Amino acid sequence: MRIYAHRGASRELPENTTRAFRRALELGADALETDVHVTHDGVIVVSHDPDGARIFGKAARIADSSWAEVRAWGMPSLEEVVTSFPGVPINVDLKIDAAALAVALLRKLGAEEQVTLASFQSSTLRKVRALGYRGPTGLGRSEVARLLSLPAAAQRGPLAPPGRAAQLPLSLAKPWIIRRCHALGLRVDYWTVNEPALATSLVALGADGIMTDDPAVIVPALRPGPAP
Repeated sequence: MRIYAHRGASRELPENTTRAFRRALELGADALETDVHVTHDGVIVVSHDPDGARIFGKAARIADSSWAEVRAWGMPSLEEVVTSFPGVPINVDLKIDAAALAVALLRKLGAEEQVTLASFQSSTLRKVRALGYRGPTGLGRSEVARLLSLPAAAQRGPLAPPGRAAQLPLSLAKPWIIRRCHALGLRVDYWTVNEPALATSLVALGADGIMTDDPAVIVPALRPGPAP
């Protein structure tokens, strides 16, 4: 079971900051989950929100701000996060259509296999794949709908699911869905899991990963042992 720290150790520290990511790994998380936006001058930065108001007290929109400005708030770039945690699996949710920028950056860094590119928008992920991204991608909403609506036997060859990971809401935590994904070669990750009992039940169902805001609680529940 892979434990993704959803926006880092976001229950303890400001989410999507380098400190929050580092703390999550100290707590025993295996992987990181984050979101990205793009500055006015074309730098991919790590943020769930389109502005800095909630986390940094800065109401300016990221898309209207320069990299120098958002960096001064304390917001890291995706490049900083990837290079700060070499080899750590990172799931990147593309909040906007930054397919070309993201693929070019990760290719330059040699980090394609390290980073899963995900989005609710299937069109964004189709662009990622069309650009020849060699790393894993998730499935967009319409791709998940197709995955669930067609019999598994029909999803072969050119009709096979296009990504490598199905990242699903808890409403889809059902044994038949996990079995279907595995039969089609997809790993299955669920979000967002903050209760130990729920985490252990997903392990029993055969899920491959969970995304949590609270690795301090979830890691010990799944891997009993000395506290970090």
